[in-house]
Amino acid sequence: MPENATNAAIGSLVTPVIVILIIVIILCLIASCIKIVPQAQAYIVERLGGYQATWGVGIHFKLPIIDKVARKVLLKEQVMDFPPQPVITEDNVTMQIDTVVFFQITDPKLFTYGVENPIMAIENLTATTLRNIIGDLELDQTLTSRETINTQMRSSLDIATDPWGIKVNRVELKNIIPPREIQDSMEKQMKAERERRESILRAEGEKKSTVLVAEGKKESAILEAQAEKEAAILRAEAKKEATIREAEGRAQAIEAVQKATAEGIRYLNEAAPQQAVLTLKSLEAFERAADGKATKIIIPSEIQGIAGLAKSLVETAEK
Repeated sequence: MPENATNAAIGSLVTPVIVILIIVIILCLIASCIKIVPQAQAYIVERLGGYQATWGVGIHFKLPIIDKVARKVLLKEQVMDFPPQPVITEDNVTMQIDTVVFFQITDPKLFTYGVENPIMAIENLTATTLRNIIGDLELDQTLTSRETINTQMRSSLDIATDPWGIKVNRVELKNIIPPREIQDSMEKQMKAERERRESILRAEGEKKSTVLVAEGKKESAILEAQAEKEAAILRAEAKKEATIREAEGRAQAIEAVQKATAEGIRYLNEAAPQQAVLTLKSLEAFERAADGKATKIIIPSEIQGIAGLAKSLVETAEK
């Protein structure tokens, strides 16, 4: 009896545990069937090994055991930096070129089932396309035609990867590494070219300097000639002005003398002088004329008579 009671107690305890375990398993199974697809991603769902659907952003439910998420695809633009690839130019120069490819997955289903390893496929396709393009170019063209090479590679890769659900947005040549001896030759050539340009620039500078000096001397000579001309004009004008002033001064002096003479005559006429006064004034004038400087003096007869009369008067007075 006690043994039966023990078994009954154990059975009563095991039954709830099993029920709880079953419930937990069911809940976990239900939870695993709920999928939330984040932004910029897509899920490829297979049912019993075959393609079922492509899930976009949001919440989705799948059948347990039957359905499974075969692949999670990133829809953002991706960048792949491939290692340097050896390529040979048309003039048989081997160089190393590494490329950078910017691509984006546009069809998750084609990306999943189109090719086994899409990244490796893009890398190999990039290398073969690059070799084909560089093989038609010479070394100098390769170094100076990056944009053309990028455009051709992008177009070729975009067409080739379209069945895989991939769109190539851009291709860039990251580095072009020629052989060491080619690099040395290029450096020497660049150095010679820089020296040549330096010589040309120096010669052009000296030429411009000489021209500027000559123009400066020419301008200086022109300015000096203009200054000399203006100085000569000013001197002539000054001389002309001085002559005019001198002539005006003389004219004014003559005019003043004539006015003084006229005033003297007017005063004499107004005073009505007698004959004796006039005779005395004539003698004073004769005295000034005979101041010893003249060598020959012509005396008018009227003055001679007056002189004789004056002499007689003087002699009479002395007696």
